Amino acid sequence: MPNQLQGFDLVRAAMWKRRNETGLERFELLSSPDEKLFRGTILAAHEGIPVEAQYAIWCDTSWRTQRAEIHVRASGVERNLKITVDEGRWYANSQQVDEVSGSIDIDLGWTPSTNTLPIRRLDLPVGASSGIVTAAWVRFPDLSLQPLPQEYRRVTERQYLYTSKNGSFRAKLFVDEEAVVVDYENVWIRLD
Repeated sequence: MPNQLQGFDLVRAAMWKRRNETGLERFELLSSPDEKLFRGTILAAHEGIPVEAQYAIWCDTSWRTQRAEIHVRASGVERNLKITVDEGRWYANSQQVDEVSGSIDIDLGWTPSTNTLPIRRLDLPVGASSGIVTAAWVRFPDLSLQPLPQEYRRVTERQYLYTSKNGSFRAKLFVDEEAVVVDYENVWIRLD
Protein backbone atom coordinates (compact mmCIF):
# COMPACT_ATOMS: atom_id res chain seq x y z
CA MET A 1 0.00 0.00 0.00
CA PRO A 2 1.23 3.53 -0.72
CA ASN A 3 3.21 5.29 1.93
CA GLN A 4 3.75 8.69 0.28
CA LEU A 5 1.99 11.04 2.67
CA GLN A 6 4.02 14.17 2.04
CA GLY A 7 1.64 17.10 1.79
CA PHE A 8 -1.19 15.27 3.58
CA ASP A 9 -2.50 16.17 7.03
CA LEU A 10 -4.30 13.69 9.25
CA VAL A 11 -7.96 14.66 9.67
CA ARG A 12 -9.23 11.60 11.55
CA ALA A 13 -7.94 8.23 12.69
CA ALA A 14 -10.47 5.66 13.83
CA MET A 15 -10.87 2.04 14.80
CA TRP A 16 -14.05 0.07 14.21
CA LYS A 17 -15.18 -3.29 15.54
CA ARG A 18 -17.67 -5.54 13.75
CA ARG A 19 -20.76 -6.19 15.83
CA ASN A 20 -22.16 -9.22 14.04
CA GLU A 21 -18.92 -10.96 12.94
CA THR A 22 -15.26 -11.14 13.87
CA GLY A 23 -13.43 -8.08 12.57
CA LEU A 24 -11.54 -4.88 13.28
CA GLU A 25 -10.49 -1.97 11.11
CA ARG A 26 -7.94 0.79 11.55
CA PHE A 27 -8.74 3.81 9.35
CA GLU A 28 -7.25 7.20 8.48
CA LEU A 29 -8.71 10.15 6.63
CA LEU A 30 -6.02 12.50 5.31
CA SER A 31 -6.29 15.74 3.38
CA SER A 32 -4.03 17.81 1.12
CA PRO A 33 -4.86 21.01 -0.74
CA ASP A 34 -5.71 18.94 -3.85
CA GLU A 35 -7.19 15.67 -2.64
CA LYS A 36 -8.50 13.47 0.16
CA LEU A 37 -7.03 10.08 1.04
CA PHE A 38 -8.83 7.28 2.84
CA ARG A 39 -6.79 4.30 3.95
CA GLY A 40 -7.46 1.35 6.17
CA THR A 41 -6.50 -2.12 7.25
CA ILE A 42 -9.21 -4.67 8.00
CA LEU A 43 -8.69 -7.96 9.84
CA ALA A 44 -11.73 -10.21 9.69
CA ALA A 45 -13.01 -13.74 9.37
CA HIS A 46 -14.92 -14.52 6.18
CA GLU A 47 -16.73 -17.86 6.24
CA GLY A 48 -14.36 -18.95 9.01
CA ILE A 49 -11.21 -17.96 7.10
CA PRO A 50 -8.92 -15.18 8.40
CA VAL A 51 -8.71 -12.33 5.90
CA GLU A 52 -6.62 -9.16 5.78
CA ALA A 53 -7.59 -6.27 3.51
CA GLN A 54 -5.77 -2.99 2.94
CA TYR A 55 -7.06 -0.13 0.88
CA ALA A 56 -6.30 3.42 -0.18
CA ILE A 57 -8.84 5.67 -1.91
CA TRP A 58 -8.01 9.07 -3.40
CA CYS A 59 -10.77 11.63 -3.96
CA ASP A 60 -10.75 15.17 -5.28
CA THR A 61 -11.66 18.05 -2.97
CA SER A 62 -15.35 17.54 -3.91
CA TRP A 63 -15.18 13.99 -2.47
CA ARG A 64 -15.41 12.33 -5.91
CA THR A 65 -13.49 9.07 -6.21
CA GLN A 66 -10.44 9.35 -8.48
CA ARG A 67 -8.57 6.08 -7.86
CA ALA A 68 -8.18 3.24 -5.37
CA GLU A 69 -5.82 0.40 -4.52
CA ILE A 70 -7.12 -2.65 -2.66
CA HIS A 71 -5.17 -5.69 -1.49
CA VAL A 72 -6.67 -8.80 0.11
CA ARG A 73 -4.92 -11.85 1.60
CA ALA A 74 -6.78 -15.01 2.57
CA SER A 75 -5.68 -18.65 2.81
CA GLY A 76 -2.39 -18.00 1.05
CA VAL A 77 -4.13 -16.27 -1.88
CA GLU A 78 -3.52 -12.59 -2.60
CA ARG A 79 -5.75 -10.39 -4.73
CA ASN A 80 -5.05 -6.85 -5.87
CA LEU A 81 -7.38 -4.35 -7.46
CA LYS A 82 -6.36 -0.99 -8.89
CA ILE A 83 -9.24 1.26 -9.80
CA THR A 84 -9.05 4.46 -11.80
CA VAL A 85 -11.87 6.78 -12.76
CA ASP A 86 -11.65 8.91 -15.90
CA GLU A 87 -14.57 11.16 -16.90
CA GLY A 88 -17.15 8.81 -15.38
CA ARG A 89 -15.56 5.64 -16.77
CA TRP A 90 -14.31 3.13 -14.19
CA TYR A 91 -11.37 0.84 -14.79
CA ALA A 92 -10.51 -2.24 -12.70
CA ASN A 93 -6.93 -3.37 -13.28
CA SER A 94 -6.96 -1.36 -16.55
CA GLN A 95 -10.18 -3.02 -17.81
CA GLN A 96 -13.20 -0.75 -18.26
CA VAL A 97 -16.23 -1.82 -16.21
CA ASP A 98 -19.25 -0.49 -18.11
CA GLU A 99 -21.74 -1.56 -15.41
CA VAL A 100 -20.49 1.19 -13.06
CA SER A 101 -19.97 3.96 -15.64
CA GLY A 102 -21.25 7.25 -14.33
CA SER A 103 -20.83 6.29 -10.68
CA ILE A 104 -19.19 8.92 -8.50
CA ASP A 105 -18.57 7.03 -5.26
CA ILE A 106 -16.72 3.84 -4.51
CA ASP A 107 -18.27 1.61 -1.84
CA LEU A 108 -16.02 -1.00 -0.26
CA GLY A 109 -18.16 -3.85 1.00
CA TRP A 110 -16.24 -4.41 4.24
CA THR A 111 -15.82 -0.96 5.71
CA PRO A 112 -17.98 1.90 6.98
CA SER A 113 -15.38 4.43 5.80
CA THR A 114 -16.73 4.80 2.28
CA ASN A 115 -20.10 6.02 3.57
CA THR A 116 -18.27 9.29 4.28
CA LEU A 117 -17.81 9.92 0.54
CA PRO A 118 -21.47 10.44 -0.48
CA ILE A 119 -22.32 12.02 2.88
CA ARG A 120 -19.65 14.69 2.39
CA ARG A 121 -20.20 15.07 -1.36
CA LEU A 122 -23.99 15.43 -1.13
CA ASP A 123 -24.00 17.68 1.98
CA LEU A 124 -27.73 17.10 2.46
CA PRO A 125 -29.76 19.40 4.71
CA VAL A 126 -31.57 17.72 7.61
CA GLY A 127 -34.71 16.00 6.31
CA ALA A 128 -33.46 15.71 2.72
CA SER A 129 -32.82 12.54 0.72
CA SER A 130 -30.20 11.87 -1.92
CA GLY A 131 -32.59 9.90 -4.08
CA ILE A 132 -31.06 6.82 -5.67
CA VAL A 133 -27.33 7.14 -6.33
CA THR A 134 -25.39 4.21 -7.77
CA ALA A 135 -22.01 3.46 -6.25
CA ALA A 136 -19.23 1.34 -7.70
CA TRP A 137 -19.36 -1.46 -5.13
CA VAL A 138 -16.30 -3.59 -4.45
CA ARG A 139 -17.32 -6.95 -3.02
CA PHE A 140 -14.98 -8.78 -0.68
CA PRO A 141 -13.02 -10.96 -0.70
CA ASP A 142 -13.22 -11.56 -4.48
CA LEU A 143 -12.80 -7.82 -5.34
CA SER A 144 -15.46 -7.80 -8.03
CA LEU A 145 -16.75 -4.38 -9.06
CA GLN A 146 -20.49 -3.94 -9.61
CA PRO A 147 -23.20 -1.28 -9.36
CA LEU A 148 -25.00 -0.79 -6.03
CA PRO A 149 -28.00 1.58 -6.00
CA GLN A 150 -28.26 3.25 -2.60
CA GLU A 151 -29.92 6.17 -0.86
CA TYR A 152 -29.02 8.44 2.05
CA ARG A 153 -31.58 10.41 4.06
CA ARG A 154 -30.31 12.90 6.62
CA VAL A 155 -32.43 12.43 9.73
CA THR A 156 -30.60 14.79 12.12
CA GLU A 157 -27.34 16.74 12.04
CA ARG A 158 -25.35 13.56 12.73
CA GLN A 159 -27.71 10.73 11.75
CA TYR A 160 -28.48 9.25 8.33
CA LEU A 161 -30.71 6.45 7.13
CA TYR A 162 -28.83 4.37 4.56
CA THR A 163 -30.65 1.95 2.24
CA SER A 164 -29.42 -0.27 -0.58
CA LYS A 165 -30.45 -3.35 -2.54
CA ASN A 166 -33.82 -1.80 -3.41
CA GLY A 167 -34.51 -1.00 0.22
CA SER A 168 -33.93 -4.55 1.48
CA PHE A 169 -30.89 -3.35 3.44
CA ARG A 170 -31.41 -0.47 5.89
CA ALA A 171 -29.16 0.93 8.60
CA LYS A 172 -28.94 4.04 10.73
CA LEU A 173 -25.56 5.72 10.47
CA PHE A 174 -24.32 8.05 13.20
CA VAL A 175 -21.36 10.21 12.16
CA ASP A 176 -18.93 12.65 13.76
CA GLU A 177 -18.24 16.25 12.67
CA GLU A 178 -16.08 14.96 9.77
CA ALA A 179 -18.93 12.67 8.61
CA VAL A 180 -16.90 9.59 9.60
CA VAL A 181 -19.12 6.79 10.93
CA VAL A 182 -19.27 6.39 14.71
CA ASP A 183 -22.05 3.80 14.76
CA TYR A 184 -23.25 1.73 11.78
CA GLU A 185 -26.39 0.11 13.17
CA ASN A 186 -25.93 -3.61 13.91
CA VAL A 187 -22.73 -3.80 11.85
CA TRP A 188 -19.84 -1.54 13.04
CA ILE A 189 -19.08 0.47 16.19
CA ARG A 190 -16.18 2.87 16.59
CA LEU A 191 -13.87 2.14 19.51
CA ASP A 192 -12.05 5.47 19.81
